[in-house]
Amino acid sequence: MLNITGALIVDGSGAPGYHADVAVDSGRIVAIGNDLPAAHRTIAADGLVLSPGFIDMHSHSDLQILVNPDHTAKVSQGVTLEVLGQDGLSFAPIDDPTLAVVRRQIAGWNGEPDDFDFSWSTVAGYLDRLDEGIACNAAYLVPQGTLRMMVVGTSNRPATETELVRMQQLLADGLRDGAVGMSSGLTYTPGMFAGTDELVALCSVVAAHGGYYAPHQRSYGEGALAAYAEMVDVARRSGCALHLTHAVMNFAPNAGRGADLVAMIDAALDSGVDVTTDTYPYLPGATTLSAVLPSWTAEGGPDALLARLRDPAARERITYELEQVGTDGCHGCVVEWDTIEIGGVRNQALSETVGNTVAALSARSGKPAADVFYEILLADDLATSILQHVGHEENVRTIMRHRSHTGGSDGILVGGKPHPRSWGTFPRYLSRYVRELGVLDLTDCIHHLTGRPSRRLRLTDRGLVRAGYAADLVLFDPDTVRDAATFPDPRQPAEGIPYVLVNGVPVIDDHHRTEARPGHAVRRTP
Repeated sequence: MLNITGALIVDGSGAPGYHADVAVDSGRIVAIGNDLPAAHRTIAADGLVLSPGFIDMHSHSDLQILVNPDHTAKVSQGVTLEVLGQDGLSFAPIDDPTLAVVRRQIAGWNGEPDDFDFSWSTVAGYLDRLDEGIACNAAYLVPQGTLRMMVVGTSNRPATETELVRMQQLLADGLRDGAVGMSSGLTYTPGMFAGTDELVALCSVVAAHGGYYAPHQRSYGEGALAAYAEMVDVARRSGCALHLTHAVMNFAPNAGRGADLVAMIDAALDSGVDVTTDTYPYLPGATTLSAVLPSWTAEGGPDALLARLRDPAARERITYELEQVGTDGCHGCVVEWDTIEIGGVRNQALSETVGNTVAALSARSGKPAADVFYEILLADDLATSILQHVGHEENVRTIMRHRSHTGGSDGILVGGKPHPRSWGTFPRYLSRYVRELGVLDLTDCIHHLTGRPSRRLRLTDRGLVRAGYAADLVLFDPDTVRDAATFPDPRQPAEGIPYVLVNGVPVIDDHHRTEARPGHAVRRTP
């Protein structure tokens, strides 16, 4: 048995903190109170806050959690559960032809690990693979874009009735296997080719299995509010719970419009639609460089896209749409090359581009920015990741305060200079937005990061400090906790988080990463 004594317990429910001791045994919280029985070890936690482990509602660790199962980026910031399978593209369910395409398409999110054994084809197989030993727990969303690729392919057309039924079958299988819901990436091909009615039909299956829908919607820029409205409509028509991932209002047209989104969510909630959100506490976003392209360029898959990038006539059309009209890939906005910073490349001959914007690389080379853009995509076989500097602080704070809000890193762990949110999201909430700015108070913030997301995931034994609950716990110093990860140096563990327990086992112990990998797949239960 392990006892934790002297801490201020902020239990994740939103209730005020209180001082008590906590006993942990066999992966569970077995007692909370004073004068606990003697234990084989005691952690004296005077001056520290004890909270539930943080739940990362939007993570892109799908392969990296297996390639690097110590997962220091996440556990060092107090994450004890993350939700994978995001943005409509991931690796289960999968078949061999689809796997070949998906691996190339999202290499900028997951890397392209050498000699990696994709030993599964189903959601159950992927979850079983997670159970073989990971640092923190993981839940999974069935990716709608992958389903569509398996059944319809990469063409921009409606699914036939037969194809829709097949996608519903695959989705139901994944939910029965333990997935917590379904994700979409509606600015990514081929998921974006699904119409509203197709999404409603799929979400009806999710609703029937008690899951939730987590869409990356069709726009976070020029058409953001209309895109949010479509997702609310899908939820209302299907009866499915809705979780708006990385709920932001970005790009120049949306400056100061966070309140409009909050008003829409309030109206949906008041009308009976079950809506939650997640955000990351930073202004720049992150994605792949190829995501900026208009969607028509990706029809036929990666090889067809690369052929178009080599074709002068196609490039002329793409450049016009990027720079004069605005593309669906750039959220309806005209591209601003000075906002697109190279975050990571697979081709190390391109390593000097990392940390530079396309505009800066254009000025350095004397070439038009669009040509630099095409050259990088071609030389890197579409694997380039980027940071996109398009956020607004006022919007971040407005959405963060909302009653629907939870935390999600949207963290990409690969690349020379990945977004620091992969290492710093949760301590940044506690340092910048609680201690420094007072946007949230400590109790409310912990509720956003623990108890509230556990309700969305329908967990009955995680997300709170309660007797009988899984001992996913974080001890942190409220006066010193902070994100050390920066844009120039993003792979830095948090400060002020000396202890993290996953299923009762210390993975961070007196500030040091242990060798323990006590995490496992968290499956949806009927």
